[in-house]
Amino acid sequence: MIGTGYVGLVTGTCFAEVGNDVMCLDLDAGKIETLNRGDVPIHEPGLRDMVRRNVAGGRLRFTTDIDAAVAHGALQFIAVGTPADEDGSADMQYVIAAARNIGSRMVDSKVIVDKSTVPVGTADRVRAAIAAELARRGVDLPFAVASNPEFLKEGAAVEDFMRPDRVVIGSDDERAIGLLRAVYAPFQRNHERLLVMDVRSAELTKYAANAMLATRISFMNELANLADALGADIEHVRRGIGSDPRIGYRFLYPGAGYGGSCFPKDVKALQATAEHHGCPLKILAAVESVNDVQKERLLEKITQRLGADLSNKKFAVWGLAFKANTDDMREAPSQTVVRGLLDRGASVMAYDPVAMDEARRVFGTTARLAYANSPMDAVTNADALVVVTEWQEFRSPDFSELRRTLRQPLLFDGRNLFDPKEVRAAGLEYFGIGRA
Repeated sequence: MIGTGYVGLVTGTCFAEVGNDVMCLDLDAGKIETLNRGDVPIHEPGLRDMVRRNVAGGRLRFTTDIDAAVAHGALQFIAVGTPADEDGSADMQYVIAAARNIGSRMVDSKVIVDKSTVPVGTADRVRAAIAAELARRGVDLPFAVASNPEFLKEGAAVEDFMRPDRVVIGSDDERAIGLLRAVYAPFQRNHERLLVMDVRSAELTKYAANAMLATRISFMNELANLADALGADIEHVRRGIGSDPRIGYRFLYPGAGYGGSCFPKDVKALQATAEHHGCPLKILAAVESVNDVQKERLLEKITQRLGADLSNKKFAVWGLAFKANTDDMREAPSQTVVRGLLDRGASVMAYDPVAMDEARRVFGTTARLAYANSPMDAVTNADALVVVTEWQEFRSPDFSELRRTLRQPLLFDGRNLFDPKEVRAAGLEYFGIGRA
């Protein structure tokens, strides 16, 4: 498993969990040292215990030794980062470097599997890079390149991997398909979940899936803003349309915008690919634009109620991670909200169950930004409570206690966690997303 980031670490650990002999490679010596101590550098429910169990069982190892990693596996999974380049396209340098490392060291047949989220045509580039290294060495060894995109949700990645909705394999090589069928067999005991297709279709499937989910979120956010203008309740609308089996309820929750490591990057990368091939995706351009605007929505509601100058105002912020059950703050709406409040002169007392260390790294030492030890500690003497992340522990607060603790009885709910009637009955002013 080349790369011990989010995808590589979860994938390698789950493969080891069902009995495979897995070696995870990363060039970050500090990360490998952390993993070899039994610590995990990301927050993902269930992952740390699974890592420790499989390391102790001798099925999972971590190394910085490229030679050892290439020699170890008949299956070589590439799970390195593909960050957005300046033009929005995926930066492929780490994927191609991994391919070259395999080609320059392999001494027997290999199946190379692209696990990273990569643009259509990447398998061809990986194949060419390996072939060039073999030619440079003057050796002729059989190898195949396959695509096996991941569909893991942060905060539920272990569960998603152990009980997948589907496993997509892109390949036209029967040996590669057979090996991947075998390695995924323990994860589909109940029924066949494996979808075999050509490589380019598999590569596009990953981007299409994330683009579709991002589209649903932005569509609901636009409807929520319209509901605000019309005096409708988007929660009733959500139930009304979600009950249609052609639509369903999932990803129909309006809020403060999407973030994280996948949706923003993948929407940009798919647009860049489409532009490159002369097929601009106008819907995705709108999806991205709507999301950028939506991240400002809570600030708009706050300034509409309290004015543009928030000097001498204190805000409690519940939630910093881009979603619950993770410490990931990449592209998180909380960044827009916290910076927007600070820019307007406010002070912020923030709380998140797991992401406060990451927040300190993201925001640095910032005047008027502090961190609380508990949700209610954050609220003490605040002029308003702003909810940005949908953590379970935020879902059933004592609203009467909130009313007594807040300096002003204002609650801005960026995730529509609460029943407006219940909040208002406790004497609080409630501002949701589309809940006028």
